[in-house]
Amino acid sequence: MKITAAVLEVSGAPSPFAQTHPFTVGELELEPPGDGELLVRIEAAGVCHSDLSVVDGNRVRPVPMLLGHEAAGIVEQVGAGAGGVAVGDRVVMTFLPRCGECDGCLTDGRLPCTPGSAANAAGTLLGGGIRLHRDRGGEQQEVHHHLGVSAFATHAVVSRASVVRVDTDVPPEIAALLGCAVLTGGGAVVNAGRPATGGRVVVVGLGGVGMAALLVAVALGHEVIGVDTMPSKLAAALACGASEALTPAEAVDRGIRAPVVVEAAGAARAFETALALTAPGGTTVTVGLPAPDARASVSPLLLTAEARTVVGSYLGSAVPSRDIPRYVELWRAGRLPLERLVSSRIGLDDLDAAMDRLAAGGELRQLITF
Repeated sequence: MKITAAVLEVSGAPSPFAQTHPFTVGELELEPPGDGELLVRIEAAGVCHSDLSVVDGNRVRPVPMLLGHEAAGIVEQVGAGAGGVAVGDRVVMTFLPRCGECDGCLTDGRLPCTPGSAANAAGTLLGGGIRLHRDRGGEQQEVHHHLGVSAFATHAVVSRASVVRVDTDVPPEIAALLGCAVLTGGGAVVNAGRPATGGRVVVVGLGGVGMAALLVAVALGHEVIGVDTMPSKLAAALACGASEALTPAEAVDRGIRAPVVVEAAGAARAFETALALTAPGGTTVTVGLPAPDARASVSPLLLTAEARTVVGSYLGSAVPSRDIPRYVELWRAGRLPLERLVSSRIGLDDLDAAMDRLAAGGELRQLITF
């Protein structure tokens, strides 16, 4: 079938992207779903730093590639063996399929799926195939999938292992946010940090993932302090229920300490700040994705003498089929106002400029709606 999609033509183009135009919006051919796959009509897709990291070249992926990994949509066709969903179901699309059988999948979310990670790196679906093509000079060119989703398009074919069904009372924009921002940020608190009931949580870096971590921590009854360099994000943190919102310098100078500190900025200095704000015996959870050559300074003596723990958490150490229903129930109860994460709504033609805005740090979640 013919779909409309925004394809990343080159990775590492110089910014501003609104001038260099790494994306082209046009028509692609999408093959029908194979065994264990679904055809999904995309309703909403979020623009995330993981997309930006491919655009700016910090994450090496094959191009051309159809980006977009945080999305929700309606199932329109079910391939053989893709059980548990039906045509007309709304699904949340997640960016790390889980085979359920490898050593990584047997760690209850702590480690990523090995076949899923390999497929993501190769730009294929979990089963190894590519379903996206386009005509280039009379020849068919493959367009790679992004993290098994490729949601910057009107439709996608995905592995059944890349989706979680939700009831249709969950609006598309809320459902989309569950697939990355909430799984990653919320999971950093719930699965990796595991704060004691009512304990203090500090979140360093208040982008989409960091603010999702803050919202989930507030929903669970924790005292939460937000830390960021941007006044607008500090104000947003207070509006989302943070007890305090401070710059990194303010937090360090005041001697703020917490048993669980989540670093969601993806920068070496933010990681160092998170360590400085972690109480003796506490846990620093890092979910940000810095540049591959980024380096941070750590005192091994401090880790030993204060019995500290540093935990890396990919996708919030989540098992999506287990965790997404938990967040849905918090949202239904009015305790998790995820709509506050949406900072703007855009179209496919706005993606170049959207990446510039994301890089500048002023956005939480820009949503593409169809």
